[in-house]
Amino acid sequence: MDVDVSGRSDVVDICLVGAGVAGLYALWQCKVSGLSVTCYEAAGDVGGVWYWNRYPGARCDIESIDYSYSFDKGLQAEWRWSENYATQPEILSYFQHAADRLALRDLITFEERVTSAAYDDASATWTVRTASGKQTVARYLVLATGSLSSLNVPDIDGFDSFSGDVLFTAEWPHEPVDFTGKRVGLIGTGSSGVQLAPLVAEQAASLTVFQRSANYSVPLHVHSYTDEEWAEILAGYEERRAVSRVSLGGTPHGPNPVHPRDMDEAQRHAALEQRWQRGGILFASTFQEQRVDLAVNDLAREFAEEKIRAIVHDAQTAEDLIPTDHPIGTKRPITDTGYFEMFNRDHVTLVNLRREPITKMTPEAVVTAEREFEIDVLILATGFDAFTGALKAINPVGVDGVDMEEAWRDGPVTYLGVQVPAFPNMFVVNGPGSPSVLANQAMTAEQQVEWIFDLIRHCRAQGVIRVSTSQEAAAEWGRAVQAAADKTLYPTAKNTWYVGANVPGKPQVFMPYAGGFGTYRQICDEVAAANYRGFDLRTS
Repeated sequence: MDVDVSGRSDVVDICLVGAGVAGLYALWQCKVSGLSVTCYEAAGDVGGVWYWNRYPGARCDIESIDYSYSFDKGLQAEWRWSENYATQPEILSYFQHAADRLALRDLITFEERVTSAAYDDASATWTVRTASGKQTVARYLVLATGSLSSLNVPDIDGFDSFSGDVLFTAEWPHEPVDFTGKRVGLIGTGSSGVQLAPLVAEQAASLTVFQRSANYSVPLHVHSYTDEEWAEILAGYEERRAVSRVSLGGTPHGPNPVHPRDMDEAQRHAALEQRWQRGGILFASTFQEQRVDLAVNDLAREFAEEKIRAIVHDAQTAEDLIPTDHPIGTKRPITDTGYFEMFNRDHVTLVNLRREPITKMTPEAVVTAEREFEIDVLILATGFDAFTGALKAINPVGVDGVDMEEAWRDGPVTYLGVQVPAFPNMFVVNGPGSPSVLANQAMTAEQQVEWIFDLIRHCRAQGVIRVSTSQEAAAEWGRAVQAAADKTLYPTAKNTWYVGANVPGKPQVFMPYAGGFGTYRQICDEVAAANYRGFDLRTS
């Protein structure tokens, strides 16, 4: 490596891709570290997933006081959330406010999609190009592209022939959509579909929900804060954050301290009812060992199923809405505001695609194996090519011409979820192999960004120009990720986007780290303390 780029004015320290939750904090780290940066963002504004997923009903399933930045105490003190589970417009406003408060906008090039990135080993730099022809040469490439940002479009025979309107929840129009008098078909009953459907049903002449996989959903029980409650939150914020940083899921909430075997039936029911009434994904961790012991999990599962049967009047519809293929919580728990109640409306129909799959589409209808449903509007809530889709869309090229498609041919391979072998000086935030979607991603983004930038600052101080990891270190971490998953019930749910099963042809590997956010943080800190064990730091 005899090419010195240290004095070149056309080389920036960091090329950052993405200005969402993680990207904005990475920009702040660049500012406070005195690192020059070029940031590309495909959207027209900051916010990442909260910019794109603007469909009616979109909310975060983690309490807003936790799904927010902790690094800026002034921001934490001045922003007051209107509800415990904020809607998408409020969450987007929060990140817009953060970008303005921290003066980050001038560092971002909006509506600029990165199309390629290539590493040059001689100069230890990355050359990044965009769709419009812009080019940046950088010492480090930081990919904050998000776990849920690459749209998954289903392959349906005749899809292109449909003459009605087609809407994607993940690319919802900026202007309001009026469904009054419309016959609407909705494909997909994951989080987006479940949140959106009740609001569509309020307007539409008819709503037909096409369900491939039934999912458990827990009501959110949204409420605003009183002045007294808000004062109490502010007074306890630091302790709340401290507990969250060492917790399983990046929030201050844990399971009931009493093991269910030490409760009688009435006590177990009361504990489940309390979590159900509190709402949100906390129900998935009501009891100790609920994630790992099937007998304990069954207690929560049976409770949730009885709730569904009590809410939905039609017995067959209720049974179709009850999952039969996974323990509760082993797919991403869904939260809703009136989803199951919606099926009591006369103009709402559930179609079980396990029983009658979609065979084709015509210009006017969705056709299943048994019926034809004429519709005016088709909504696709079909999710994402999670964890890997956005990274493969860029398809970085590393050492010796190895691209990410080839490197991840059999599934994603990372060390600590932050670096990929053969891709020196490239870092991924909230990628495969990190806690990511199994924890509060606002908290995980802070932890990973801080850790990555600590490493970059360490390299600058030590004269290191090339940071890489080995296949051996990544393989060992991959085994640790799988071992953590195997200790839980997650692998018993086969058809989940945690393993990529929602994308045809995608290698099925359990991608997030299931050992807990606090444990992951501790592992990362130990790696750093051991002079970044598993990384090769070269000064020449």
